[in-house]
Amino acid sequence: MRFSECSRLLDPAPMPLEMGFERLDDGVLHVAIRTDMPRCTGAMFEWWFGFRPGTREYIWWHPTDHVASEWAETREGTHVGSIHHATERFTGSEPEQLAIQFRDPDEFFEPEALAAARAAGAVTGLICAHGGPGPEPKRKPDGSVIGTRLIHLCRDTPWGMALRTHFFMGHDIPGMGAPRAVLEEMFPDDLAPRLLQHCYDEFSTLARFLPSLYEAERRDQVPPTPPW
Repeated sequence: MRFSECSRLLDPAPMPLEMGFERLDDGVLHVAIRTDMPRCTGAMFEWWFGFRPGTREYIWWHPTDHVASEWAETREGTHVGSIHHATERFTGSEPEQLAIQFRDPDEFFEPEALAAARAAGAVTGLICAHGGPGPEPKRKPDGSVIGTRLIHLCRDTPWGMALRTHFFMGHDIPGMGAPRAVLEEMFPDDLAPRLLQHCYDEFSTLARFLPSLYEAERRDQVPPTPPW
């Protein structure tokens, strides 16, 4: 699946690639991960990114791979527009610095189709981002980070939340005239299975504590229900 076909994610029906990876013709590395998150909801998931986890919470999220977390260009009440400066490993690799810039989902999806999917319950949470290497990634004139595109799409179910995650690594590079060989060097094939495992592990771990943290942090808005 190409990034231009990401509207397919608005349909909950199974896709040819729900969990796996592929090298596209132009050299972009596409990685797809499906994670079941019991007791979680799309609202909780979006809240987590607006919560802007610092280093301590970031390590809770993945005790093995996550190293450090800082945020820049933040706006009150939304994660959109902020940049997450993350230091993390990818399942056994050396720590890497990344800049993840959160974007408005309407930049990734046709707004009317997305609104219809939300109204139907096919989408209950959505995080979209651009990603680049290092603390100061390259940007386009409009300020958007150049490199990878990332989508986390949530759908609530009776048991919790189904999460679809898709990375399009190097999406912007072919348009800048770089040949396939450049992308294969920047994003080697062996990165794909390591990223897949990393992402599955981090969101499986997050599901263990997100419902309790969400309830506790919002207790002044929604009184918690004691289990006894």
